Amino acid sequence: MCRLLYVNSKNDFSVSEYLEKFAAVSKNSKEFQGHGWGCAFTIDGKWNYYKNVNPIWEDNLKQFPPSSRLIVHARSAFKDEGIIVENNMPFYDEKNIFVFNGELRGVKIKEDGRIGAEKIFNYIKRFDKGDFKEAVSKGTEIIKKKSSYIRAMNIIATDSNRTLVYSHFNEDPDYFGMSIKQNENMVVVCSDPFIGENDWQPIQNNSLLELQCL
Repeated sequence: MCRLLYVNSKNDFSVSEYLEKFAAVSKNSKEFQGHGWGCAFTIDGKWNYYKNVNPIWEDNLKQFPPSSRLIVHARSAFKDEGIIVENNMPFYDEKNIFVFNGELRGVKIKEDGRIGAEKIFNYIKRFDKGDFKEAVSKGTEIIKKKSSYIRAMNIIATDSNRTLVYSHFNEDPDYFGMSIKQNENMVVVCSDPFIGENDWQPIQNNSLLELQCL
């Protein structure tokens, strides 16, 4: 199952440093996370995007400038299928940037999208009447009801003002859960605590957090 990362700081931080920490998490994951990766980061308040079909730990992570916001996805393709850069996250539109990991079985919804994560993003957007948090809450609840089983369904979605972190899993919380580390100057959310760091807290299962931009 894919790995996710979000970083927001009051001051610019080294994107490369955090990507290297995330690459180590991805490379050492118990499942292969090398089916490509992608990220979005801000420069002067504007989002910039990057995607590569190669594993994150094989890319040049020093190419990225400092930023105050970063969202990253390392892909573990379902059944090792559809490994093309177009299927890499983040997915985004004019308002929201979206990353997802999880595994859903017997999902009975109809939606456009090349892969399941894109279908989930598009499905959630159906319920956006001006508050994407409400859309995530409503969309995920319906998806849960219309799925025969969900191993996990985790989402990070961000816009210009806030970030939403949704966590839901039914097994193996050490792998399927997410963790957060924060203080008054920075917040970091990741699928796994960074290697060698102990000051992380698990995000509650079946929760939807709203993080205001610092």
